[in-house]
Amino acid sequence: MVVTDVDTGEVLCTKCGSVLEEKIESFGPEYQTRGFEQYMEKSRSGSKSTLALDDMGLSTIIGTKNKDATGNSLTYDMKNTFERLRMWDSRSKSSSVERSLKTAFVLLNTVKEKLAIPDTVIEKTAYLYRKALAKKMTRGRNISALVSAALYVSCKESGVPRTLNDIANAANVKVNDVSKHLRILVEKLDLRLASYDSADFVSRIASSVGIGEKTQRDALSILASAKKKGLVEGKNPIAMAATSLYLSSIMNKESKTQREIARASGISEVTIRSRTKFLSDVLNLHCITA
Repeated sequence: MVVTDVDTGEVLCTKCGSVLEEKIESFGPEYQTRGFEQYMEKSRSGSKSTLALDDMGLSTIIGTKNKDATGNSLTYDMKNTFERLRMWDSRSKSSSVERSLKTAFVLLNTVKEKLAIPDTVIEKTAYLYRKALAKKMTRGRNISALVSAALYVSCKESGVPRTLNDIANAANVKVNDVSKHLRILVEKLDLRLASYDSADFVSRIASSVGIGEKTQRDALSILASAKKKGLVEGKNPIAMAATSLYLSSIMNKESKTQREIARASGISEVTIRSRTKFLSDVLNLHCITA
């Protein structure tokens, strides 16, 4: 009779004890893990390579189990040796650069979860932050504000509509600090940022207020007409999206007030009122009263 020892990776004969095969592959299921740390400890394959980790997912870790490759316990002297190795391995990863990357990417992962940011945007953000770190732009600056500014740049380049207020609130940083570091990134890294399209914010504001699909489509039509006449250039895209939704809600007889839309969009009622009058006059929407 033949048995397989999954711990040592050997195939044994139960009658004579002969080792028929050794170092066999494990075909069992992967460990079920509850978090990143547990995954790193128990997973056989390790995590994928990514720029959003301080070591890019490629570092080696000296395990905590004091056993050799065959599953036997280490001797007392060898255990002490590995304890010292673990200590120096830990110390070797505590440089200022490593600490900066860890702080930045922990915050980045937190903001990612709060704002549902795609992985591709996170990778771009990590690349920008590493680039800023290589140019020594982090010295004397707020790491949280700098990584938030890098995230805003990545969102803009990827067409993911997230405002400075959204990112600042999720990162628990002042908007002015994020704006300041954004200007530094744009200047030092020679970035060219295009403006957001107002249409990107329509569905987001509408879902917060509870506006119907037809009203959203009409709001997009209003924005398209305004864009053809060059009325959106130089205007706040969120303000234009909020105004078009307000106009469309009146046309479709949905009882949505300026205050409701202003709260959902983060734009003042005064701005929505002035934009409403402006678009109503230029687009000949005579049925609308501001």
